Amino acid sequence: MIPRATYRLQFHPGFTLTDARRIVPYLDALGVSHVYASPLTAARPGSTHGYDVADPTRVNPELGGEPALRALSAALNERRMGLILDIVPNHIGIGADTPWWTDLLAQGPHSPHAAAFDVDWSRHGGRVLLPLLGTPLAQALAAGEIRVAEAPGLPGGFAAVAHGAHWLPLRPEDCAGLAKAGPEGLVALDPRTGAGLARLEELLSRQHWLLAWWRSGHDLLNWRRFFSITDLAGVRVEEEAVFEAVHALPLALYQDGVIDGLRVDHVDGLTDPAGYCRRLRAALDDRAPARPATALPGPAWLVVEKILGPGETLARDWEVDGTTGYDFMDAVSALQHAPDGAAPLARAWQAVSGRHAQFAPEEHRARRQMLAWEFGAQFGATLDAFERLAAETPETAHLTRGMIERALRSLLETFPVYRTYGTGDSAPRSDAAIRARARARALPEAAPGETEAIDRVLDWLAGEAPGPSGRAAEAVRRFQQLSAPIAAKAVEDTAFYRHAPLLSRNDVGFDPECFSLPVAAFHARMAQMQADFPHTMLATATHDHKRGEDARARLAVLSAAPQDWIAESAAWTALLGPAAEGVDGGDVAMLLQGLVGAWPAGLDGAARDTREQFRDRLSAWAVKALREAKLRSSWTAPDTAYEARVTALLDHALLGPGGRALRDRVADWMARIEAPAALNALSQTALRLTAPGVPDTYQGSETGDFSLVDPDNRRPVDFERLAARLAEGDSAKQALVHRLLTLRRHRPELFRGPWEGLVAEGPAAAHVIGWMRGAGDTRLVCASGLRFGGPRLPGAAFWDGTMLRLPDSLATATCTDILGGPATSLARGSLARLFAGQDMPLVLLLTGPQTEDLTDD
Repeated sequence: MIPRATYRLQFHPGFTLTDARRIVPYLDALGVSHVYASPLTAARPGSTHGYDVADPTRVNPELGGEPALRALSAALNERRMGLILDIVPNHIGIGADTPWWTDLLAQGPHSPHAAAFDVDWSRHGGRVLLPLLGTPLAQALAAGEIRVAEAPGLPGGFAAVAHGAHWLPLRPEDCAGLAKAGPEGLVALDPRTGAGLARLEELLSRQHWLLAWWRSGHDLLNWRRFFSITDLAGVRVEEEAVFEAVHALPLALYQDGVIDGLRVDHVDGLTDPAGYCRRLRAALDDRAPARPATALPGPAWLVVEKILGPGETLARDWEVDGTTGYDFMDAVSALQHAPDGAAPLARAWQAVSGRHAQFAPEEHRARRQMLAWEFGAQFGATLDAFERLAAETPETAHLTRGMIERALRSLLETFPVYRTYGTGDSAPRSDAAIRARARARALPEAAPGETEAIDRVLDWLAGEAPGPSGRAAEAVRRFQQLSAPIAAKAVEDTAFYRHAPLLSRNDVGFDPECFSLPVAAFHARMAQMQADFPHTMLATATHDHKRGEDARARLAVLSAAPQDWIAESAAWTALLGPAAEGVDGGDVAMLLQGLVGAWPAGLDGAARDTREQFRDRLSAWAVKALREAKLRSSWTAPDTAYEARVTALLDHALLGPGGRALRDRVADWMARIEAPAALNALSQTALRLTAPGVPDTYQGSETGDFSLVDPDNRRPVDFERLAARLAEGDSAKQALVHRLLTLRRHRPELFRGPWEGLVAEGPAAAHVIGWMRGAGDTRLVCASGLRFGGPRLPGAAFWDGTMLRLPDSLATATCTDILGGPATSLARGSLARLFAGQDMPLVLLLTGPQTEDLTDD
């Protein structure tokens, strides 16, 4: 069944499936049709998100297990609501709690689970490299940091223990020998004696794994991991048996009517995303006839997490319903940014930070660094594959390893999107434009006279170059599974933390080079979405966002008053005084933007403990931002002294007596931008709930979302308070969500009709967006003010002479006001009349008969 509207819930031991069952009445009252659940399979103990999968074949017992899941599904079904499950086919954890992985370590290539992992057995003597040690292996052994112990929960019952934290199963024959030897066998392996250390070294040398210093992993790893996270191993779901094992649970749950659709995590990490999606769709369709009669009707809903680069679209032949909504989130954000703010804000950023004014140079630098710093081993495997391919092809045998290496680096450091989708024999037509852009960007980086190597690599990606098909398939696969994580690490996890003319344009799936989106371009995107993926997910807040939807909407206001903000932020920096000494200007600028985006209402007059809580949140974000940026600190080599200077600055600003003047000035600024920020927040909400697709509400965001990046955006949600506020009607945003979801429930046909962008004409045309849904005499006509910088929203006179061009049949139609106002006329599109009497320039008007009872249950 295609959901009417989803609600994302983050499950963890502190919020279980039983807890979710208790809030079903609230979600139903809000107007939601489906719960959209974070991954529910068994994960690392205590996992706060579920993406660190330990066992994909069973429901996480920490969440209540399968009985609790079925009970939640039954509670939803009683209200004709459904359940969407987030699945993780791309990777799995490598800890002792992962049965597949521990069996691989125990039995090596002979393990029945060996096919699940992308291990190069030709390296390291056919052993799996495990870069888990805090020091090189010889030092760890000499220090007695590795021992052998009984391990009843692991294959064979014995394990090597490194640092007391990593339990690594031994070969079955070694376990049998230790079991036979009894306690004396373990004593004989005591590394505190010379003989024991020698025997331990010899035992370790026989294992199917090889311990190594953690810093060596980036260069020496012989298995594919998720991004650059050595705790997560890539899974080869392209193998039929692996696909079936990974998907046995979700497919069974779908067949039993427990779930109604799937969200696929990081589809670009797979070998063949298109083939995978088609196989998964077929598997779901095959099981649909066996679903119980009580299950929700219709085909399974299937969406994929896919980051679309500039100009990139999702392929329709993947047979999915759409993406997880990052593309929509980007479009709405860019729509709300004033184009005239781009240049002055970029210049100001360059002046205070000393960094590039534009994003592209920062991205290029980050790509080059990530390729060198974190993907050396994977790049080496990719280079080996292309070198073998070239050597076995007469037309390319003259290309040296160095030439191929330089060509690959030039492409990977400048690639315009996450990846292409070739198989080695062929590629989709849509890849051609991407390859052309890749060539144009890579050629300036090419060594003189070596463009042939770049062209050959691109030809192989296209499936158009000569060479053994098996070799070509391997090389193309490795390139595509390398370009995607480099893009993710370089853009989202590095450059977004280095470049900040305005942080609201740095978020997952965003294109910072596109600062503002014209209204006509937004309408074109919505119309295309309706045509291609009418059931795609619409998101403006997610578990992965860099900042909450209302924080972005608030920061967008600064783009409409750039000079005022530049002057204001300079004044704030001056008020910080000596507290800002020793902190880079760019870091100060980012902190000030973070302050604006996340500033809680009433903080200036709040008690100290409230300000301390905000300080703690902002400090945690600041430290993470510094480490992700990798300029003054990093996760692998943290500069705690510099981080302390940054957090001390926040202490001064938010808690210290010397920060009082700054806090007062910040409060005055927040009051200035409050009205346009509130308009942006409600306008964004209205667009999400009326655009083509399935709107998703992220947990707790319905009353305001000023969160920071995870883990801040995954804090506990007070659902009792949310239910009380819905009953009381004291949140304008929650009321808007409720009214529009209720309208979607009662009038679904409105949202199956076309998206019609309304052209604005007149002196204030640049400050409004208008749109319609529906068909015939029954239409939802919407208009919202746009791109105001404060200090207040314009009055009625501002809109004199500005009109929305309406169809003649609707020009004077009588409408019901979805926001609760009296019946009104469309007034031939006169914005002065449409916005008259409204608290802000936002109207949602429903034409047609018998509409008065459709906005409430």
